[in-house]
Amino acid sequence: MSLSLVVGVDGSESSLQAVDWAVDEAARHGLPLRLIHASRWDRYEGSLPYFDTGRPPSAEILAERIAASAAERAALRDPDVKACGEAVAEDTVTALLAASREAFAVVTGARGAGEVAGSLLGSVSLAVAARALCPVVVVRGGERNRVGAFGRVVLAIGDPAEGSAAARFAFAEARTRHAEVRAVRTWLCPAERHAGRPLHAHEAPTLLYEEQAASILGEVLDRVEDERDGIACHRDVVEGPAHRVLLDLSAHADLLVVGALRRPDHTGLQLGRVSHAVLHHCACPVAVVPDRP
Repeated sequence: MSLSLVVGVDGSESSLQAVDWAVDEAARHGLPLRLIHASRWDRYEGSLPYFDTGRPPSAEILAERIAASAAERAALRDPDVKACGEAVAEDTVTALLAASREAFAVVTGARGAGEVAGSLLGSVSLAVAARALCPVVVVRGGERNRVGAFGRVVLAIGDPAEGSAAARFAFAEARTRHAEVRAVRTWLCPAERHAGRPLHAHEAPTLLYEEQAASILGEVLDRVEDERDGIACHRDVVEGPAHRVLLDLSAHADLLVVGALRRPDHTGLQLGRVSHAVLHHCACPVAVVPDRP
């Protein structure tokens, strides 16, 4: 079965930026685009008299126009990318999660048309990123970051159990973009949390924490060594809170890739604190890549 790149569209400026980013991504990977506008118009108008006028409910017309407009925008950006707009009478999160079962990735904007102005991240984007079965890319950040002007993919190395899928995705993205990968693992020494307090005899020195971080970084990258294929990869072990380090790096990155462990026995949102932070504040598009234990 041929995979497609799925994009959630709602006519907002944020979703239009997601369409543009997705067109470029589809061209790089040779994928078709599936542009989905999900609207529960049937909930409000499905019981109204139809009178056999031959015209669908007005909300359905609006949904179809939004989907068609997104497809037209995609065609104008790159006519070689096959794009199909779909209007579905479904809850947005449900529709995108269902589409994620047969998708290369799901792409969303950072905020939807109905979100409160100034909100950090739309509820739809957060819910899809936390539950989808395929990678989810939330398109955010400045134009230079969105168009790939920096030639850099940042890979966040967190829990070793969730790192392999994210690393493979990062190298695949870097390959199609002719970019480098900057793999980052952060560390903190517990003593640093209590300024001025000397290390006790039973506490490991700072060097130990740095070495442990370097070991985890190397372990994850060694598992995907075959995926590198000549791609430049810089290994960075950085002291500091993970979310702050990653947010600083995102200012000069085209994509930030983080992993997310998907536990079959857990049905709620499955995102760590670092992923939450970067999804809300990142200066470039964020890819959340699911992995299973």
